[in-house]
Amino acid sequence: MRAIGFAVVVSCLNIACSIPAFAQTDSIKTLVGRLDLARYKATIKGLTQFGDRKQGTDRNRAAVNWIEAQLQSYGCPTERLRYVYDQPPRQYRAPDTGSPVIASGEVRMNVGGSRMRGVTGPVSVNVDPEKQTDPALRKLNAQDPANGSREEVYCTKIGTTHPDEMYIVGGHMDGIGFGEAADDDGSGAALVMELARIFSSPDVKTERSIRFVLWNNEETGLNGSNAYVEQRASLQGKESPAGSGKYPEPKWLGMIQHDMMLWDHGMPRPDGTVNPEQRPEADVNIEFRGTSKFADQSMRLAFLFRVANEKYASDYPAAVGNHMTNTDSDPFMDLVPAISLRENERGMQLGAGWNPNYHQASDLYATYSDKDFRLGLNAAQTTLGAVAELTGAQLK
Repeated sequence: MRAIGFAVVVSCLNIACSIPAFAQTDSIKTLVGRLDLARYKATIKGLTQFGDRKQGTDRNRAAVNWIEAQLQSYGCPTERLRYVYDQPPRQYRAPDTGSPVIASGEVRMNVGGSRMRGVTGPVSVNVDPEKQTDPALRKLNAQDPANGSREEVYCTKIGTTHPDEMYIVGGHMDGIGFGEAADDDGSGAALVMELARIFSSPDVKTERSIRFVLWNNEETGLNGSNAYVEQRASLQGKESPAGSGKYPEPKWLGMIQHDMMLWDHGMPRPDGTVNPEQRPEADVNIEFRGTSKFADQSMRLAFLFRVANEKYASDYPAAVGNHMTNTDSDPFMDLVPAISLRENERGMQLGAGWNPNYHQASDLYATYSDKDFRLGLNAAQTTLGAVAELTGAQLK
């Protein structure tokens, strides 16, 4: 496939118009080559040891601690963002009712003009722990959430020449459904962690900073990412202490979210069954919100990622859509170019029931094959290549 220079695709993506025209492609190919299917799977498996990691539980807090320890072991200095969650519990509909659910992890039908096509299946949230047939996992997921203080962890790769500017790379670590939340969103969280590992290697330098964030409380309404925006948007680009050359919150140049990366098996059949194999025409869906204040810049960022997919992804192509919704890039989309990578189009495919494991007890590590995990790896290759080019990554 023909690779197009990023400067041709995006001549002025961010307000500062400071995106490097070309990075050292050989170095970036080397970095992308450091992504490994076995390591990606192992990181997802590590997250699933905490069950569904439902917010407000001990298993969620244990997972946050584990994530932080992993990031620190990569040499990526960590911080935590703290906030309070005190909302009423979410009410989810049963599969046989007709009204759409409105939780962040669910689907608002026809948002942004997206249309349901073809055969569709039910979309719901499993609220019955007895549907989890593994007694050990049912016990692990037994504790109900309690309102109160919350924490989410992030780490930062500091840029060498523009430490005051950064790209945010995110995925949420909490889940629901009484499974292991392996796909939603262990697959996205593991992707972010793997990128943090590679960019934090001592032989890698970037001109601009990169922040890797593992959001909490996504499933309750994007509370973790909203808290981040509320607490840190006003701090952008401010040197602290003055004259130190340190920027606790560099200026945001773009936000890239990863939310469900594994399952693209096609639409349900007329009898409601689904193809057990990853479909040959599976792709990485890159979405932006066509109605956001930064829609034009976000579109350019999305197509930039598609070009990166052509240059660096090993198996699956990328498709671009304009109906991004209900994910942790939403709170950023009117402040900065923002996109989301996932396995399906949010409304037309995921919202039509293409993934039978979505928020179900069956969202287990063992549910997915290497073909599924490889789709997530291709998303990682896409983001790593794009972010490396955007930040001027080089090997020392």
